[in-house]
Amino acid sequence: MSKIIIRGARILGGEPGDVLIDGETIAEVGTGIEAEGATVIEAEGQILLPGLVDLHTHLREPGREDSETVLTGTKAAAVGGFTAVHAMANTFPVADTAGVVEQVWRLGKESGYCDVQPVGAVTVGLEGKQLAELGAMHDSAAGVKVFSDDGKCVDDAVIMRRALEYVKAFDGVVAQHAQEPRLTEGAQMNEGIVSAELGLGGWPAVAEESIIARDVLLAAHVGSRVHICHLSTAGSVEIVRWAKSKGWNVTAEVTPHHLLLTDELVRTYNPVYKVNPPLRTEADVLALREALADGTIDCVATDHAPHPHEDKDCEWAAAAMGMVGLETALSVVQQTMVDTGLIDWAGVADRMSFRPAAIGRLEGHGRPVSAGEPANLTLVDPAYRGAVDPAGFASRSRNTPYEGRELPGRVTHTFLRGRATVVDGKLA
Repeated sequence: MSKIIIRGARILGGEPGDVLIDGETIAEVGTGIEAEGATVIEAEGQILLPGLVDLHTHLREPGREDSETVLTGTKAAAVGGFTAVHAMANTFPVADTAGVVEQVWRLGKESGYCDVQPVGAVTVGLEGKQLAELGAMHDSAAGVKVFSDDGKCVDDAVIMRRALEYVKAFDGVVAQHAQEPRLTEGAQMNEGIVSAELGLGGWPAVAEESIIARDVLLAAHVGSRVHICHLSTAGSVEIVRWAKSKGWNVTAEVTPHHLLLTDELVRTYNPVYKVNPPLRTEADVLALREALADGTIDCVATDHAPHPHEDKDCEWAAAAMGMVGLETALSVVQQTMVDTGLIDWAGVADRMSFRPAAIGRLEGHGRPVSAGEPANLTLVDPAYRGAVDPAGFASRSRNTPYEGRELPGRVTHTFLRGRATVVDGKLA
């Protein structure tokens, strides 16, 4: 079995130390570690984190392999420091049966770059009319624990209640895409000053907030778990904060792009900035950062949404919604949260590994960097600065809002159960 010594890294941003990996496991953590025949990685000045976990990834396979596959998506994940991703259900066919989730799970096993945990659809075909085979997906080889119609909202209150009741039996969670459909018909961007000036259909904050308010009440009534996907407004923060103050089992995520970008960018009419939920105001961005720092928002999730060139190289109204995010997520979090002093690197480990793994009930990930734990690890150079060049992405798609923008930090190594998937910033 191979042995690797990571020498001099700051573990979770603390004091420098050494980590010995023996096979698939962390064998020792300390200083001055030696092991005969071990490969040594000199990591002075770098940060060692547990492998990152993404609760919200679109891998597009089966059905839209022109934009991403499980293989290319997991390569992008590894480059971004992720050792596990949750693959959303809006594929073709929809992941609403045991057969489809098992297919995605097996494709993840074959890729080998990170673990893939399929997310099951809440309703058949994402149509919001009939519950999907939740129990069968949970009992399948994929062991589904997270269910979501992401891309669409489970807007029927009775269906949402039944889903919450059903998943409670096996400690599952319903991840809600909070978007009241009647309030967002024809919407193109955030409703506000910019939408009024540009004459684009507005997407009001209340369309998100009203669904969140309803669903935290339903979760409390049922005694089940609800997770709010890609929370994007200051009002949503306040509702989640209130629900948590009641002791209700509510969790929430925020995307990197909602921590950094605002609706002012839509003035360019560049469809790369078109996303669901839309980019909001500077006040919303600051509220989201504060909420992530104080724990109201539990975790960062990429909502990695790859699209082929033709779906973005068109006029704004015709463009698809979404941005790729796996390869830039950690850098954006460093810029918005760490370099601003809002959280430290231990906080990054919490928001991007420990908590998402706990929400997804994902075994073997989000574990402490200590002896006896699985060697799922990410090594980051925080001093690096570089402009984003999508031509070098591992993802099949290039629809990043950060092209040409200088971002801090770079993942130098990623380890999946002791095997290097990324070495010196390149796929192994």
